[in-house]
Amino acid sequence: MTLPSESPSIAAPTTTNGIVTRGVVKSFGVGDAKTFALKGADFSASEGELHLVVGPSGCGKTTLLSVIAGTLVWDEGEVEVFGTRLNGLDKGSITEFRRRHIGFIFQQFNLIPTLTLVENVSVPLLLNGVSRREAESRSAELLGRLGLGGRERKRPTQLSGGQQQRVAIARALVHQPRLVICDEPTSALDRETGHQIMDLLAGVARAPGRAVIIVTHDPRTYAYADRLTSMEDGRVSGVRHGAELKEFLSNHR
Repeated sequence: MTLPSESPSIAAPTTTNGIVTRGVVKSFGVGDAKTFALKGADFSASEGELHLVVGPSGCGKTTLLSVIAGTLVWDEGEVEVFGTRLNGLDKGSITEFRRRHIGFIFQQFNLIPTLTLVENVSVPLLLNGVSRREAESRSAELLGRLGLGGRERKRPTQLSGGQQQRVAIARALVHQPRLVICDEPTSALDRETGHQIMDLLAGVARAPGRAVIIVTHDPRTYAYADRLTSMEDGRVSGVRHGAELKEFLSNHR
């Protein structure tokens, strides 16, 4: 997939570092009800790769991605995204960084049913101060590249699940984020549609200066991984890449 050209109005970090967390701790509740979702999580991902995060339910996968995205405040540890230390930013600056440089794709799509497809996709651009005319023009172009040309004025309920996921992908990509975070993007899709979505995400991940991190329970996605991180009990329990990843994949076909 070819991404739309970078907009000069949306500056990206200039470093080529990846995503790093060091000793991240995140708890919920207080006193006797306090529980720890992350217990010193050390994680890293590089630009130019599709990175899968796997593990049992409740092990901290989604919490870790929420911390990386800055949507959850963590208790301890350091978080760095493409050279920007989120620890050093106030709440407003983290929101601004996330809005400009991070895209989200959710399992349930989270499209706004009262808006047309082009209006749904335009939302990130409008939040970044792009004019409505420019936002809808760029959104319509991207929808066309994702095979939804001619459907721009339809509403999400008029589409199949696979088509809705393509709209969600377009919305996540339209502002050219450096990092795309996906939470179970294929588990609700049939095999063929799931492979089509993963093909799209793999193309995004390998575009210059970008990365895709996917939380998944879906073994159909494993073959697309450049790196696979396993989590257990709030910590990273293993990382596979290169020959070790190939061996793992050969045992999960």
